[in-house]
Amino acid sequence: MSTTSQKIQTIKEHIKGYPDFPTKNVLFRDIFSVLKQPSIFALLRDIMLEHTKSLDFDCVIGLDSRGFLFGPIISLEHQKPFIPIRKKGKLPGEVTSVSYKLEYGEDIFEIQADAIKSGDRILIIDDLLATGGSLSASCELVQLAGGIVVECLVVMELAELKGRDKFQSKVHSFIQY
Repeated sequence: MSTTSQKIQTIKEHIKGYPDFPTKNVLFRDIFSVLKQPSIFALLRDIMLEHTKSLDFDCVIGLDSRGFLFGPIISLEHQKPFIPIRKKGKLPGEVTSVSYKLEYGEDIFEIQADAIKSGDRILIIDDLLATGGSLSASCELVQLAGGIVVECLVVMELAELKGRDKFQSKVHSFIQY
């Protein structure tokens, strides 16, 4: 497989959809169907690393929980720190919190207060951009800490939900539905 677009198409073909999950009239796109196939997961890893090598960032933030699957891969390859953003009550020490709306309700994201230094350039990663609530909250947490969001990187984007319109940071998605 030679081109990035061919790799992306192959990955997209292996993302399984589950109708009416977690609620009626929602088609859930399952990234775990890619991770179950090492050769397809390797393609995803390769395109993420290829994309990120041209970015200038100091830290990688992964969002709870699927961002934790991809963020450490990028962190290790680029020798940059990995920082988790987690749901309320999951991080020790002093935290900064932001509430946000989900497709199905409301939640709170937290980051350890000393995780980001003022001026740090941050790459945020997650598996999916839907309505934009979690990515928007993450960008807000980075800005509250004095960091600068370089890019929000997602594997999949549900474009019809217009989630990227909820925040100003640059967004890159490999697959759009």
